[in-house]
Amino acid sequence: MTAEPRGTAQQLLGEGVERLRGSGSETARLDAELLLGDAVGLGRTALLAHPEAPVAGEEAARYRAAIERRAGGEPVAYIRGIKEFYGLRLAVDRRALIPRPETERLVELAEAEVRRRLPAASLAGTPRVRIVDVGTGSGAVVVALAASLSRLGALDGVELLALDVSDDALDLARENAVRHAVADAIAFERADLLAREGGSGTGRRFDLVLANLPYVRHDVLPALPIATSFEPTIALDGGADGLAVIERLLAQLPEALAEGGLALLEIGADQGVPIVARCQRVLPGWRCTVEPDLAGLPRVAGISRP
Repeated sequence: MTAEPRGTAQQLLGEGVERLRGSGSETARLDAELLLGDAVGLGRTALLAHPEAPVAGEEAARYRAAIERRAGGEPVAYIRGIKEFYGLRLAVDRRALIPRPETERLVELAEAEVRRRLPAASLAGTPRVRIVDVGTGSGAVVVALAASLSRLGALDGVELLALDVSDDALDLARENAVRHAVADAIAFERADLLAREGGSGTGRRFDLVLANLPYVRHDVLPALPIATSFEPTIALDGGADGLAVIERLLAQLPEALAEGGLALLEIGADQGVPIVARCQRVLPGWRCTVEPDLAGLPRVAGISRP
C-alpha cells in the first residue's frame, strides 16, 4: 500500500532549508536538495525540475531524519553514504576521511605522470610502473587513478598498492575498488606509512609514491567546522606544524622510491614554502617542487631524487 503524500518537493525543501539555516549551515540549500534527492531516489536536477511533485510519507520521514542529522553537524557525505570524486561515486562513512575536491589535483598529476612513463613500460622486458598510495583511507586516490587508467586501456601497465594503518579504512577502500571494478588491479596491505608492523619497510621500490596524509595543525583542529568532528582525527591531525606525518614519510623515501621515481604529496594551502624547506632538511640534494590547485594555491609537492 502506497503511503499518502506528505507535501511537495518544494515544501519539504523550504522546510529543510529553514531548519539547516537555523542550525548554522552555510550550505543549507544544497544540503537540503541533496538529502531530499536521496530520500526520493532522484537526482538534484530532476528534483528541481518538478518542485510540485508529491513526496510520500515514508520518503518525507526519511528526509526529515536526514535533515536532523545534518542539523546536528554530521557531514552530508556520511548521511548519504556517498561522495562524488573524480567522476566516481565513492562509498564513504566514519571509517575514513571524506575525499575533498582539492585532492583531485593529486590524481590528475599522478595520471599524467603514469601516462608519461607508460610508453617505456610497454617495451619488451620492462617492468610495469609501480605505484603506492600511502594512507589510502577510502581508497579515493588509488581507485580513481585505477578507474581512469582502465578507461584508457592502460591498467595492465601498472602495479598498484594501497597502504593504510587502519584495517577499517582498508576495508572501505576495498569496497570502493570492488564498486568500480578495479579490485583485481590493486593490492591492499596494512602499514604505518611505508612500514609494516615491526617497523620493516615493504621491501619494494616504487616509481610513484602518492599520499594525502594528515596536514592540519593540531591547534587548528578545535576551530574546524563541526562536520570534521565526525571524521577520524588520525586522518586530519598533522601535528604541531601540520607536517609531522609528512616528514615521517619523507624520511622513508630513500628506501622506497626507485631511481628516477617521484613522490606526489598533498599539502595544505599554507605549506608551499615549509614543505620545500622540510625536504631540504630531511632529503638534502633532492628536488622539491610545488604544484598549485585550480585556485592557484599550493596543493601538491613533487619530490624526486637528485
